[in-house]
Amino acid sequence: MAVSADIDLRGDAAKKRPATLGSTRSSAVNPYRLRRWLGRLGLYLSVIFLVSPAVLFFFWMISLSLKNELDNTAYPPVFIPNPPTFVNFIKVFAENDFLSYTLNSVIVSFSATGLALLLGVPAGYGIAKSKAVKAAVLILIARVTPGLSYLIPLFLVFQWMHLLGGYSPQIITHLVLTIPIVVWVMIGTFEALPPDLEEAALVDGCNIWQAFRHVAVPLAKPGIMVGMILAFIFSWNNFIFGVVLAGRSTRTLPVAVYNMLTFEQISWGPLAAAALVVTAPVLFLTLLMQKEIVAGLTAGGVKGG
Repeated sequence: MAVSADIDLRGDAAKKRPATLGSTRSSAVNPYRLRRWLGRLGLYLSVIFLVSPAVLFFFWMISLSLKNELDNTAYPPVFIPNPPTFVNFIKVFAENDFLSYTLNSVIVSFSATGLALLLGVPAGYGIAKSKAVKAAVLILIARVTPGLSYLIPLFLVFQWMHLLGGYSPQIITHLVLTIPIVVWVMIGTFEALPPDLEEAALVDGCNIWQAFRHVAVPLAKPGIMVGMILAFIFSWNNFIFGVVLAGRSTRTLPVAVYNMLTFEQISWGPLAAAALVVTAPVLFLTLLMQKEIVAGLTAGGVKGG
């Protein structure tokens, strides 16, 4: 009886050991899981904190554009239109000739973006392959310099050449903004490409331009897409060059929104509708090309070779 009792006690002790070991392991894992969960929670809260003001303002602008002036000036504010109305959008296009302004923006932005790609992609390739650090720094300085610094000299030049009021001054001045963007994006993109493929093309008899066209450009398409989208956004949203250099018939959409302001009163509904018309193309383009934007921006993060 004593022997059997001793065996039972040992068996009970053996059964209890795995349970204590498992509880020790779970207690060791829990702090790691808790830290990871808290890190994710902090990331989500930070994103919400940074994005929520922009989202709130955007939805408030939509609300203003879908309400009449009585609801837009009511106190307390009315956030949800009841009922929604599209009178403000009709008024924008009927009374302010927004179709002509839209056409002007398309001409100026597409021309400035196309020329920026035509000049900026080869420039970025040359700077990246020749490792011209000083040229890259100069491009960066040109990018961070406010566009207003170029306005007065360019205005005097265009006035002397009798070009004020047309599309040419706006397109040329927009290149001041778009070319540095494209060049800077393409420098990082071309530096990340493996040089073996271009060297193989040169060994097979290609010259440097053929290697650039047939090897480097196809591999750099994500970066080219990013440069194109960023250049288009900066050109489309530019205001100061259009209001100074454009004529009455060549004004772009941001200038047209500014013309919605009057000295008598501010019509919040038409003003919000006009702002949405200006914002919509850029917003849709960004949403459609978001995968290309992320791929292009991350492509230059790791250098090959």
